Amino acid sequence: MIKGYLAAAMLVGLVGAAMPTVSMAEEGAKATAVRSEVGKPIQAALDLIKAKKTKEALAKVRDAEAVKDRTPYEIYLTERVKAQAYASAGDAMAAARAFESAAALPGAPAAERTTLLSAAAGQYYSGRDYAKAAAISGRYLKDGGTDATMRTIYVQSLYLSGDFAGTAKALSAELQGQKKPSEEQLQMLAQAYLKLNDQTSYSKTVERLLSNYPKKEYWQSVIYAVKQQPGMSDRLALDLSRLLRATGTLRTSAEYEDAVALALQQGYPIEAKKAYDEGMAAKIMGQGSDADRHRRLGDMTNKQLAEDKQALGTQDAQAVAAKDGNAQVNLGYNYVLHGQADKGLEMMEAGIKKGGLKRPEDAKLRLGYAYYVAGKRAKAIQVMKTVTGTDGAATLAGLWSIYLSQSN
Repeated sequence: MIKGYLAAAMLVGLVGAAMPTVSMAEEGAKATAVRSEVGKPIQAALDLIKAKKTKEALAKVRDAEAVKDRTPYEIYLTERVKAQAYASAGDAMAAARAFESAAALPGAPAAERTTLLSAAAGQYYSGRDYAKAAAISGRYLKDGGTDATMRTIYVQSLYLSGDFAGTAKALSAELQGQKKPSEEQLQMLAQAYLKLNDQTSYSKTVERLLSNYPKKEYWQSVIYAVKQQPGMSDRLALDLSRLLRATGTLRTSAEYEDAVALALQQGYPIEAKKAYDEGMAAKIMGQGSDADRHRRLGDMTNKQLAEDKQALGTQDAQAVAAKDGNAQVNLGYNYVLHGQADKGLEMMEAGIKKGGLKRPEDAKLRLGYAYYVAGKRAKAIQVMKTVTGTDGAATLAGLWSIYLSQSN
């Protein structure tokens, strides 16, 4: 759906942000509990790390490890400095294992365990062991860690390790109550639902993307997803093409041809003409081997439009006298398309009020679109929000409400 979304979200530069460091001076009273045979090589290792001589630093760490009968704190201190040396050397996996080991040692101060877990998770992430990064950062959060970087690493690691259900669960909880989540969060959540083949949740998430970050690629994705929904009726194909035209997401010659043909079939040649002219102006229609067929389609459209203009107004009395409002809705909509908005909208409203409509929700969807064509956006949104049902009309009306609320 969205190319490059993950690259924008990955915060590789943060993986070492929580990496703890240690110096003998910082240990204060604890340092006095470290015997010189351990403390001297550890201090030397720290000095070598600072001088970027990590190979020599690791040799000093091994000297400290060779001391017999080390206390729990000495074992912890040695492991922690070893982790720092590996991290400075760029050996992310060795550093990750050492930080994880240090956090689990009996001699590790309780107050420092979350910091060590944070460093381990960051190093596992840097080393691309995303399953371990997710597990460790998850432990960090469970233990009460509050670093926002770790929450980011946790969610991204779940996704990158292929745990899409876990990703969706974690992100859904994180986004709950947020008025405007980040674009990257919504992108990842949408992708997780797509991987899970949860089309309903996917569509809702992309709709949320549209509400906050309206982009053509998102409109293409959500309209395509809506088109594939089992409840979307074929009779709404023209309504779908109207939304595609409005959002500028008609992409192919075939899609423009469908928009023209559907409008002609439903008796609105002026709408067909507008779609045809747009396709020709964009040089999507009228090109190559399709040029002759498109010319014939244009001729047919012009012929029917001439006939429609001539017939406009001749059926009004019959429509008003009818027992149901179907004809009034259709004729009123045609008047709006022909630029007679006030007359057309009044006729559509009267037809809906009269009732007896074959598909009342479709009629309200059409009325909302007519208000949009007439330039009355606030009224269009108001009408769109009244559309209900489960066969697609309400879904399209919801998308129209989002679009109309954002566009100028």
